[in-house]
Amino acid sequence: MQRPLAAALLTAVALTLTACSAAPAKDTANPTAPTGVTAASGSAQTVHVMWNAATDDRAVTGYEVYQQGRKVKDLPATTLMVDIVNLTPATPYAFTVRARDAAGNRSPHSATVPATTLAASAQDRTPPTTPRTLQATADGSHGATLTWQPARDDTKVTAYDIYQADARIHTVPGTATTARLTGLRAGTVYSFTVRARDAAENSSPDSPTADLTTTPAPGAPPNTAPTDLTAKPAKGEVTLTWTPPSTGAPVTEHQLFLDGAFATTIIWGAEPPPGRATYTFTVPTTKPTRHSVKLRARLPDGTWGDFSAQRTVVVP
Repeated sequence: MQRPLAAALLTAVALTLTACSAAPAKDTANPTAPTGVTAASGSAQTVHVMWNAATDDRAVTGYEVYQQGRKVKDLPATTLMVDIVNLTPATPYAFTVRARDAAGNRSPHSATVPATTLAASAQDRTPPTTPRTLQATADGSHGATLTWQPARDDTKVTAYDIYQADARIHTVPGTATTARLTGLRAGTVYSFTVRARDAAENSSPDSPTADLTTTPAPGAPPNTAPTDLTAKPAKGEVTLTWTPPSTGAPVTEHQLFLDGAFATTIIWGAEPPPGRATYTFTVPTTKPTRHSVKLRARLPDGTWGDFSAQRTVVVP
C-alpha cells in the first residue's frame, strides 16, 4: 500500500515542479501605432514632432521617430515630442513614429506627416516681444489649457514654446494663442511660462508665470503646497515671499530647493509670522545666473507636504 502512495506523491511533486519551471509566455504582440502625430517647423533648421501615447498588452517602453523612412530618434516611453534639428532650410520632410515594447516588438508606422522648414534668415538677430497675459485653466485632473496675447517680431513669430518648471513641454505654431496640455498629475501644482520664437531661432523673454492646481483625484487629501510664491533677485541674493499652507496648526518649517536640489531648511526661531512669510538667501555669483526655486512645508504629522509652484530668477 505504501508504494502506490509514494509514487503518487512523487508524481504530484514532479507536476508541481514542472508547472513552476514553465517559461512565461513569449511576448509577440505589437504595440498600437501612435496616433495624433503632428510635425511643425518653427525655424529654418528644426521640425517639432508630437504624438499621442500608444498602447501595448504589457507596456510601451519607447518610441522611434523616422524621417523619410530613416530612423533619426530613439526616445523613452515618457517622451511624446521631439525636435528634429540640423535640417536644410526651405525643404519638405516627412515623418512617422513607431512604438516599441520590452520584447522588441514594434508597432506599425504612424500616419505620415509632412513639414517644410522655413527659409533661412541669418541676418535676423532680433527676438520677438514677450507673450502677454498668460492664463492657465485646469481641465479636470490631467489637463490644462493655456491662453496668451500674441508676441510681435520684426519678421514673423513662427512658434510658441510652453515651459513647465523651466523645461519645455510643448510647442505650437506661431499663429496660435492657446495650447492644450495633457498627461498632468491630479491634485498637483504647476507653473507655466511661454516664449515666442522666430525663424532664426531667436526666443523672446519668458511670459509672466501662470500657476494652476489640477483637480484632486476622488478621495485624495487636499493639496498642501505653499501658495503665491514670489522670488525677487538682487545682487548675490534672492528674497522669497509666500503664503504657508493651511494645515490646522502653525507651519514652523519649510524646505527650500534650489535648481531642483535641496538647499536648506527654513526654521522659525519662535512662533511663525502670521500671513505671508519672507526669507532671503545668498547665491554667490560673478555674473548673472539663472536659478529655479521652490518650497514645501513640514505638516503637523511630521511629513513634508506638496511642492509650491516653481519660480525662475536671474541673479545679478
